[in-house]
Amino acid sequence: MVKDPIIIKVIEVGDFSTNCYIVGNSQNSAFIIDPGDELEKIERVIKKYKFKPQFIINTHAHIDHIKEDENFELPVYIHYKDIPLLKDPQLNLSSFLSLPFSFKKEYLIREVRDGEFISFDSQKIEVIHTPGHTPGSICLRLGNYLFSGDTLFCNSVGRTDFPSADSGLLLSSIKEKLFSIDEDLVVLPGHGSFTSLEKEKRGNIFLREGEKLY
Repeated sequence: MVKDPIIIKVIEVGDFSTNCYIVGNSQNSAFIIDPGDELEKIERVIKKYKFKPQFIINTHAHIDHIKEDENFELPVYIHYKDIPLLKDPQLNLSSFLSLPFSFKKEYLIREVRDGEFISFDSQKIEVIHTPGHTPGSICLRLGNYLFSGDTLFCNSVGRTDFPSADSGLLLSSIKEKLFSIDEDLVVLPGHGSFTSLEKEKRGNIFLREGEKLY
């Protein structure tokens, strides 16, 4: 059986240059990862490629990844430990930007846990819990791709100087969970350029012994 090809469109949104991903297939079914800002820009891509979004996944609940959640009448998948951030402007950092945001459509929230799979037509998206940047940060594996949110970047890692962040947990998440994956996956992070697991295993300076995180 031939697998349905994955179509990935990346849209850089907002003042923090967040990577919002629209992931689709040959039937134009799609889901959205981290619609953090600029709704019109996201909607233009959806319209251009005739995507039919089924749901949203938040890799974590900081404001630059969740701001447009409420503007789509779609289920929002998020790790259960980040649901409090989704609802609290202090925890999701929106209050610090003088634009308090609280997700009020609780009926759309779908909590996920480590090791679960989210169904996307005939395919399965694996949820990998990678706490550290936030308590409920997750990475998503689909085929040969790893959407790493703000856990792992190209030659960098997520910040741990925010409330509820933990540098020790972040390093453990990367080394014990992501780097234990045998395959060399394409890494699509929440900010910045694409990379690969193999490249980050070999050369990420923030993962060297004794290297100070943010």
